Amino acid sequence: MVEPILSVRGLQTRFFGTEGTVRAVDGVDFDVYEGRTLGVVGESGCGKSVTARSVLGIVDRPGKVVGGEAWLTRADGSRVDLFRLPEADMRKVRGREIALVFQEPMASFSQHYTIGNQIAESILLHMGVDEAAARKRAIELLDMVGVPQPDRRVDEYPFQLSGGLRQRVMIAMALACDPRVLIADEPTTALDVTTQAQILDLLRHLQQQRGLAIILITHDMGVIAEMAHDVAVMYLGRAVETGPVADIFARPQHPYTRALLRSIPTVMAKPRTRLPTIAGSIPHPFNRPQGCAFNPRCSESLGAVCAAHEPPAVTADGHEVRCFIHGGQP
Repeated sequence: MVEPILSVRGLQTRFFGTEGTVRAVDGVDFDVYEGRTLGVVGESGCGKSVTARSVLGIVDRPGKVVGGEAWLTRADGSRVDLFRLPEADMRKVRGREIALVFQEPMASFSQHYTIGNQIAESILLHMGVDEAAARKRAIELLDMVGVPQPDRRVDEYPFQLSGGLRQRVMIAMALACDPRVLIADEPTTALDVTTQAQILDLLRHLQQQRGLAIILITHDMGVIAEMAHDVAVMYLGRAVETGPVADIFARPQHPYTRALLRSIPTVMAKPRTRLPTIAGSIPHPFNRPQGCAFNPRCSESLGAVCAAHEPPAVTADGHEVRCFIHGGQP
């Protein structure tokens, strides 16, 4: 068996507020392998971004990782649990071994520094080179991700760039120190479809070139179909179904996964036909339903058993699924 670069087990993240505690991530398991992409998909509010931030230890207050393990296999073959690392050691992991492409570049960049300075900052921190070498590396990275005239653009500010160029610069910054794992959090949000395709092609090319392990967070099943090798479908803080992308699309086993796939428009659909929708909406964090979290919206509910008990993880057609329709004891 090939060893995963990153293996997460039982991840639990809570937000402690005056009104109560939010179980933002509630026992998530996944593996990420070299040269492969894990797609994490689900509606907004399912805990996808918090999962990524939890792995890197950058959950905003009052959030806190309260349980689980995240084992990183380093280049020398050693393994470390990221949740047990001191903060000083964790800083060496962020950007150097695991990098994050944020969802909104304009909110992530400082508007007071040039993009070259912001890329070079990570290089100076992790690579132990001087400023001239860091600037040269920044220009090389901008060229690599397809930013035109990189020797000129390196001295521009984020507000001078288009949305697509800012996203490319964000990817360049993430790759500055040759990480082994890249987490891309909604990397194509708010971009036009042409630019989206270019960004996804860039990520695919970089993966093939460098053997990157990628965690791709999105709500777009079309992006998952195009980019991912494996899929984790999240709902209300849990991965309700995981498996290879082709199998998930061909034989979805969880009612939520089936509902997501039915909602995708197709060229074969009859004109003026309403798309199927998922009834209701994600419950409020302080009003989490008893039993299976998806039960109030589920068209395949088994009634009392789903309303009273949380389903365990079972194997169905090669997928790991949390649903009583495939067995499992309450």
